Amino acid sequence: MRLYSNEIVFRGHPDKVCDQISDALLDAYLKEDINSRCGIEVMGGKGKIFITGEVTSKGNVNVEKIVNRVLADVGYNNKYEIINNLGKQSENIALGTNDEVGGAGDQGMMFGYACNDTEELLPTAMVILQKLSMWYDEERKKCKYLLPDGKAQITGCYDNNMKLQKIKTFTISYQNDELHRKITDKLIKDKCIEICDKYNIEIEKFLINPTGKFLIGGFDGDAGLTGRKIVVDTYHSFAKVGGGAFSGKDPSKVDRSGAYKAREIAKKNLKKYNLRWCSVQISYAIGIDKPLAIYIDSDKGNLEVEENLYNECTPKRIIKDLKLHYICYEEKAKFGHFTN
Repeated sequence: MRLYSNEIVFRGHPDKVCDQISDALLDAYLKEDINSRCGIEVMGGKGKIFITGEVTSKGNVNVEKIVNRVLADVGYNNKYEIINNLGKQSENIALGTNDEVGGAGDQGMMFGYACNDTEELLPTAMVILQKLSMWYDEERKKCKYLLPDGKAQITGCYDNNMKLQKIKTFTISYQNDELHRKITDKLIKDKCIEICDKYNIEIEKFLINPTGKFLIGGFDGDAGLTGRKIVVDTYHSFAKVGGGAFSGKDPSKVDRSGAYKAREIAKKNLKKYNLRWCSVQISYAIGIDKPLAIYIDSDKGNLEVEENLYNECTPKRIIKDLKLHYICYEEKAKFGHFTN
């Protein structure tokens, strides 16, 4: 038996709020101009929200309005000074990513993963934390004692095939009014048990707010930054992670589209070859459309990569096949980009 841990941050965590703002702005630009090129970064803390990065678009987006809407949706109603420092995309990058060339928007390697643990084809502990995070976001809208910020971690006991057997420690740190802890602690514990019961997973021990108190949170308690939770956004460290974050980047950026495609390839091969797990790496050079390499690994060893897969993995083809100009990226930024 071996111990392994994974974590999630709640939607109101400062880093996750910055991810959501980046992607909400991206959604707005793509809605007005599907050919928008965006690389939007957000930093927040101590009464200020700083928006920077690059946008080249025919769209006319009210940045301040969208930022305030996201903050209100998450549960932060304080007034923040919003600093808009967006510029235009470099013409050097545009040379390789325009419609005629259709090259990758950056170089790098992206990973995709799937396993047969759950119907979502994701690790059990990861799905448990995602379900808890989604529930918490809905519950804090109804329960005034719960506040938006928080994170949760599972330390699980695993067999030799990395199948979760039980949870040794379930750690939850959640922001609350600190006046009704008996009610809110029980509410969270009961929900964790309910979720885990569906997977026949026993919880040995809870750690709830182990510092003792979590009243000050959000941008008052911590700074936030787009892309600082790439492990939460991918596979909770059950799989390798590429070098780039997703949020704020239009789908010409293979950090995002390549990772989404790698996940689709992993799921397809998992089912096709009846695998326990499958991992896919795709690598690109900026301005070049076809991947430099595709590598597929599994519990049955390396899988052969057919040549036509390289054609399927050009940015243009990925965007078309996965309809990446027409999805809601803000939604993906809330609880992790791979929830099914």
